[in-house]
This record gives sequence, structure tokens and C-alpha cells, in this order.
Amino acid sequence: MMELKVIKTEEAYEGALARIDEIMDAEPGTPEMDELEVLSLLVEAYEDEHYAMDMPDPIAAITFRMEQQGLTRKDMQAYLGSQARVSEVLNGKRPLSKEMMRRLHAGLGIPAEVLLQEPGRADVGPRLHDPADYPFTEMFKRGYLPFEGTLAQAKAVGESLLDGFFAVFQGQVRQPAYCRRTVKPVDVGALEAWQARALHIASQRRIGAYVPGSVTEEWTRELVGLSSRPLGPLLVGEHLAERGIHFVLLEHLPKTYLDGACFVAPDGHPVVGMTLRYDRVDNFWFTLAHELAHLVLHLDDGASTGRVFFDELENARQVAAGPEEREANDYAANMLIPDDVWQERSERLRSPVAVLQLADELGVSPAIVAGRVRWQRGNYRIHDTLVGKGQIRALFRDDPAQAAAS
Repeated sequence: MMELKVIKTEEAYEGALARIDEIMDAEPGTPEMDELEVLSLLVEAYEDEHYAMDMPDPIAAITFRMEQQGLTRKDMQAYLGSQARVSEVLNGKRPLSKEMMRRLHAGLGIPAEVLLQEPGRADVGPRLHDPADYPFTEMFKRGYLPFEGTLAQAKAVGESLLDGFFAVFQGQVRQPAYCRRTVKPVDVGALEAWQARALHIASQRRIGAYVPGSVTEEWTRELVGLSSRPLGPLLVGEHLAERGIHFVLLEHLPKTYLDGACFVAPDGHPVVGMTLRYDRVDNFWFTLAHELAHLVLHLDDGASTGRVFFDELENARQVAAGPEEREANDYAANMLIPDDVWQERSERLRSPVAVLQLADELGVSPAIVAGRVRWQRGNYRIHDTLVGKGQIRALFRDDPAQAAAS
């Protein structure tokens, strides 16, 4: 464990960041998770003191936005007026009028406070995204934000960067639903950032149109059958794409405790996202089935635009919060092992041989059966060698087509 003390030097700061990377996947309730939370607070305090987000010069902000969006001086005539006026403003020979500020704020998303250089005034509109509300440093480190400068430089134009980043929602109002297991507070801004990044990844892929109702029982059985193959998880994305569903793997952000999510993108394509927070085969397939259950049961009516389900599912399926989560759990369980089969065979699944035999009969991974037995009995020490520990992340990491997304 790293010595926990106030960070005073850049060297100590870099060391703390490196340690956070090492223990990012710490499990709740462990000493590593406690260390992670304390380190995060120490890093945040250091950044607040040494990387203050001073507002950029208005002209610098305009120039940055032009470069970011590939705009020319001719394009800026829509915001500043004639060609001569554009030249005068960008050369610092003419001040911005309030009308120019309104156009720049509405059209390019440049914060009002930057244009006015007087924080607190709201003549040209409210602040859309405050960097203090999001894990800005972590987003920068992970490449969420399209910026090639230093962290300090990115923070100087942080609001503009976030406005551009969250534009992927296309004005869609999000209605998050949380399935929470831990009593620790969740970082809502981090969840929003994770969802936006997942949507950016999904938007880079072309897939066919999604047709509501196309996730049929037969198609679902084929999907679950992929679990019996050693490389089955790598085929999931292709199988979902056949139905117009995006499959995104994206590491969770700190304080999200996120295993999976499901939502409908602004273009109408469903997105199933997973974090692989727990590296086990049984967890992979249950999380996937649970998110698809949300799609079928709660997002497939055409009237659920903006709803997003964020789920923490590890080891507590029997205490799902709310009827929608219980419905998703029941649907997922039946998807993986039919209810009638489970009722008939569950009491006989005490030996590894019995687990392997049922998995073979169903044509699914033994991890699915073993995981269900562990959950049903509330005993996570049994069948420990059958749940596929450490087999999922390496599988995707070694596949170039998937590694870019994860």
C-alpha cells in the first residue's frame, strides 16, 4: 500500500496517479478500495491548488474552437459579421458585442463567462458543463477529450472541451435509472461521462437499423450458445450488430461501481455497454443478459428515449432495487438457463460433474451454471474453478478489433 499523505510535489502527484491506475479495479470493501478513495481525494486537492482552471482570453477561446471544429474565417462571418469585422475581432482591434457573444455561445458553445470575462454574469446563457462536476483529469488521461496539449492547458478550456464532448447526446435529455449495491456515493458526473464516451465509440461504427421486437427467443438462445465456445465473447458484438444493437466495452470510471448499462442512442440504435469490472466468465454472460433484458422489457416501446440503466450486479442479484431490476434479473436468468430446467435440476448441481453435464446438455458455458448455483445458494466459495476467473479481459485485450473499444 502506498503511504497516504498530502501531495506536495509533482513527483508525488505522478506517483499517486500511477498507484490509482494499479488499483483502479479494487473491489468494494477491500483495503485497496479504501486506498483508492483516499488517493483520489489527495490528487483532487493537489490539482485544485496547482491546476486552477483560469478562463482563457476570449479570442484564444474562439481560435481554439475554430481549430477544434475546422472552421475558417469565412465560417466565422455567421457569428461576427462581415469579413472585415471578423478580421478586426480576431486581431483584437474590435471588442465583441453582446450580439456576437450570443451567437458564439449558442452556435459554438463557448461559455458565456469566457466571452464576458466576468464570471457570474449570464447575459448570453447559462454554463452547460462545469469541469468541477466531472472527473476531468481521468477523462483527459483516458483520451475522452480531443486535446493534444497538457492537462493544465486542457483545463484552461475545460468547459469548451466538455461542451463538445457531450454534444454527442444531441440535446437528448437523459433519465438515468441506477441499480446500486454499494452504500458508497456514486459519481453521477462520471457515469454521464462514461455514457457519452460509450456513445462516441458506438457512433464510429456502422450497423444496420434496429427493429423493435427483433430480439427474439430463438436469437437469444443462439447468443447464449456462443458461451460454449472458447472465443464466444468475441462474437457477441457481431451477433448484436446483426440486430442493429451496438456492443461497447469501456472501462469504468472511479466511483461509478459500474458493471453494465443499456440505453438507446439519439439515432435509435440501442447500446449495450459493459466494463468488465469483474473478470469472470459467469459475470460477463449474466451482465450481458441483464442489459439485453432492459432493452426487451423497458426500452423497446419507442417511448423510452433518454432512459439509461446503469447496473452494479456483482454478487447481489437477489436484492435488486425496484421492479424493473427484478424483471431484468428474472428475464436474464431464464435466458441463460430456462426456468423449467433450473427448477428440475438445481438441487442436483452439487458436484462439478453435475454442473458440467447440465452445461453440456444446454450447450452453454459451465461458468453460467456454476455462477447460478453460487448465487442461488449465496455461497461464492463453491465451484470456484468453474466460473472462469481471469479469462475475459485477456480475451478482448488480445483481439485487435475489440481492444480499441475497451
